[in-house]
Amino acid sequence: MDARILLVEDDPSIREVTAMGLRAAGFEVDTAADGIAGLERWRRAEPDLVLLDVMLPRMDGLEVCREIRRESTTPVVMLTARGDTIDVVVGLEAGADDYVKKPFEMPELVARVRAALRRTRGAEASAPAPVEFGALVIDHGGRSVRRDGRDIPLTRTEFDLLSELVQRPGQVLTRDQLLDRVWGYDYLGDSRLVDVAIGRLRAKIEADPVNPSLILTVRGSGYKAARPGA
Repeated sequence: MDARILLVEDDPSIREVTAMGLRAAGFEVDTAADGIAGLERWRRAEPDLVLLDVMLPRMDGLEVCREIRRESTTPVVMLTARGDTIDVVVGLEAGADDYVKKPFEMPELVARVRAALRRTRGAEASAPAPVEFGALVIDHGGRSVRRDGRDIPLTRTEFDLLSELVQRPGQVLTRDQLLDRVWGYDYLGDSRLVDVAIGRLRAKIEADPVNPSLILTVRGSGYKAARPGA
């Protein structure tokens, strides 16, 4: 898989070892040591994916991610030394597609990168026609969601998650299935990623996120999209 990766990491030893591992896996790698330099290199090099440390000098990784999201859907994988759920929430809210906790093993990181790239390239393939889902109109080809003629801004992962559920109304999908189908991996996954992403998606598409009517929780199993007319 030929792809260009931008690695933004301020720790020189981590940056060097990670870059070497990614190159050994077949990727082209550019690096930056702080947030502002990373944002400038992203704009100049237009990489296929960004690996972004959360804690960066000059501009932190979350703000860099927000800036990228204002301009592009380039996949972003956050690198964090903190694995608390709140950090996952903040990272996803900033627009990250995935996160990897430090210290990490290179095979895991490479798997996450490849999964994110497959997801991105798969989204460019042919897509179903626009569908109505409650008050929403979901345009798979344009990767957009509208309610009452107004766009609802979703991240790439949020859109993929919604699309996966809506294409199977009434069918329960487990967290492991969603990890596999949306994020592109299973045994490496963390089910909290699904729960947080569902919460963020509901906050954007549901009239009442506390009492959702579109994306339903099936306790002990997973999630499902409501059937039309249900």
